[in-house]
Amino acid sequence: MFFGYRTIKTAVGAGLSLFLGQLLQLDSFTTAAIITVLCIHVTRKGSVHKAWELFLASCVGLLFAAVIFETIGYHPLSLSLLLLVFIPALQKINALKGIITSIVIIFHVYSVGEMTAGLLLNEFLLITIGISVGLLMNLYMPSIDEDLYQDQIFLEEQFSLIWKEYARYLRERWVDWDGRELVLAGETIENGKSKALRSIDNHFLRHDHYFFHYFDMRERQFVIMERILPFVSSLDQVTEGKSIANFMDGLSSAVHPGNTARYYLEELHQLRDMFKEHPLPKNRAEFEARASLFYVLHELEQYLLIKDMFKPDQKRTFALKRKKGVHTLRKKEKDKG
Repeated sequence: MFFGYRTIKTAVGAGLSLFLGQLLQLDSFTTAAIITVLCIHVTRKGSVHKAWELFLASCVGLLFAAVIFETIGYHPLSLSLLLLVFIPALQKINALKGIITSIVIIFHVYSVGEMTAGLLLNEFLLITIGISVGLLMNLYMPSIDEDLYQDQIFLEEQFSLIWKEYARYLRERWVDWDGRELVLAGETIENGKSKALRSIDNHFLRHDHYFFHYFDMRERQFVIMERILPFVSSLDQVTEGKSIANFMDGLSSAVHPGNTARYYLEELHQLRDMFKEHPLPKNRAEFEARASLFYVLHELEQYLLIKDMFKPDQKRTFALKRKKGVHTLRKKEKDKG
């Protein structure tokens, strides 16, 4: 049976908190384990934020318990009144994530029936142990860079295939393409951005946003690719369609993290100048087709300008090319087998 790293961290952390609570002979030492479990998070920054909310909520809960229980008494009505004012207070100070921990602490105080220095020390130690062990467990976060590289490789494959299908339609005027690559590309971009944000939140000192900027760049390009699809379908009626098909074939072979946008922008400008010299449309159908042609040219230019503004990381570009080479080799071996 496979255990995820979060499951292992939760199990080890809960056991360690229980051990420390018992070692210090604290009352309700299981509370420390509960706090630790609640502190386990998917990112380091998220863990720190949650730990702060748990600590703040627990301290505020002890303060409310001391004031209300010692003033009104230890009975169900006072407990209801406490929760009535305590929960909105947590919402006000943005500490609602700590509500479960703080209520456990409040119930413990209620069950004891009196507020003493010893009880306050006991609760404070439970909170400290639970949060500290939770933060300790979250120091280990496996790198997801390899996953991001694989998403990048897969996404670039889909982009390449999409341009090839667009070009094939312009040449053959009919294709049996189901648009599957468009769906896969959209899903990969969404997953990639989510993973990239998680990677950012796992580092305090390293401000590396490369993957997030990369997937954001591809997302903006993808919007353009989707947008020109219905217009591409009308370019099969113009002679310029084959020239656009050749250009799209070039784009298909140039989908990578490096920057070759300047070269294709120059080629695109030459195409536009050449098309302007062609005879004017003679009827409504030709006029609409010519309008679609120049709209597609404009969108292709925007697609390339987005890439031109992206600053590639040379080290990562080299690493990705190496991984792509291994990936391609494995695919060829699989196809042969």
